[in-house]
Amino acid sequence: MRIAITGAHNVGKTTLAEALLEHLPGYTLEIEPYHQLRTDFAEVPTAEDFLEQFNYSVDLIYGSGDNVIFDRCVVDILAYLHVIDPQRNIEALFEKMQAVMGEVDLVVFVPVEQPDIMSAGQVELPRLRGQVDDLLHDWINDLNAKVIEVSGSVSNRRDQVLARLLLSL
Repeated sequence: MRIAITGAHNVGKTTLAEALLEHLPGYTLEIEPYHQLRTDFAEVPTAEDFLEQFNYSVDLIYGSGDNVIFDRCVVDILAYLHVIDPQRNIEALFEKMQAVMGEVDLVVFVPVEQPDIMSAGQVELPRLRGQVDDLLHDWINDLNAKVIEVSGSVSNRRDQVLARLLLSL
């Protein structure tokens, strides 16, 4: 099964991915494209950096086997690109994202919780984070995949995903 975890920054995607990995023997974790490609990026990634990450994420999903967890995926990467460069026509990229997400068995959406579990001082670029979260809320139902939205503590989120996976068997 291919599981993609999506959400804005500082919502706990990586922590959730690692918690799931502990409970899903035989699964591998694909760390987010930013960390795999980071050597060439500016301190604050540009629209072109996000486009590179988007294309890399597409290749990761298409090239992966079964039993993989993707920490971040084309959905949130495209959301960042759109928020950073709202004048860019992303129609073709959005269609590509929908097609790629058809290869994913489950999308785990980790939204910014209300009240936010992160204090304002802990979050870099809080406005960007909020805008991306809003956009993901708008897009999440347009994906060509099964989606679960999780909330609560890490163990609660993990258990929500594991319960959903059991239903899929």
